Amino acid sequence: MSAVIETPREMVETVAQLHLPPKTDRRLQDLMDRNNDGSLTPEEREDLEALVELSETIAIVRAQALHVLGRTPQ
Repeated sequence: MSAVIETPREMVETVAQLHLPPKTDRRLQDLMDRNNDGSLTPEEREDLEALVELSETIAIVRAQALHVLGRTPQ
């Protein structure tokens, strides 16, 4: 069953602007680069997997907010 919930536009705008903090994004980029080189420790691989999952979740939530706002990702 689908329900309609009213949400302030400001909240949807905020969600549409979500992204990883710069320090976290740099860490993700570093881990991805090192993964390509095959030089990750098992702990770093776990960190990479968690950060990728978080990044993907943020991307999905942003896409949904942008859809509600009638916009496309940029």
